[in-house]
Amino acid sequence: MDLQTPCSACILINRKPALSRQSFSRNNIKIPLNRCKTTSELQTQVAVNSGTLSPTVPTHKVTVHDRQRGVVHEFIVPEDQYILHTAEDQNITLPFACRHGCCTSCAVRVKSGQLRQPEALGISAELKSKGYALLCVGFPSSDLEVETQDEDEVYWLQFGRYFARGPIERDDYALELAMGDE
Repeated sequence: MDLQTPCSACILINRKPALSRQSFSRNNIKIPLNRCKTTSELQTQVAVNSGTLSPTVPTHKVTVHDRQRGVVHEFIVPEDQYILHTAEDQNITLPFACRHGCCTSCAVRVKSGQLRQPEALGISAELKSKGYALLCVGFPSSDLEVETQDEDEVYWLQFGRYFARGPIERDDYALELAMGDE
């Protein structure tokens, strides 16, 4: 068998990437600090805090009216990235809990624009049709203006009809009696 030296193109293709100089060591394992995040739907790499956007992916202006904090945030989000993740990469703090579309902590009401949320399990199709969305699994489809919602309010809209007498009021007297029995 005759072995030949690889050509320069093969060397470039098969070359292992150089390790980053920015890393920290834990138990003698080097972990690079400049790792990239990826989105689950389109697998596009997103450099954290880089400030650069891909010229091939359309971007949209997202305006979030945060009712709880009394603040309005405006930022640019590529069409293939989650709104919540992109906001966090730009040091914008928005409400969230699970990050998987299963709760209502990041629920918003769409004032204008459109977004896709194929993974939003935390809100029903009925609430989606009324303009509710989840930022943690939402992708902008156009310029978008949304308003944060109270998590309990959205939860009540979704599940309240299943509770016959409405929300349960706290009964301090019954609680005091129960605690006295223990």
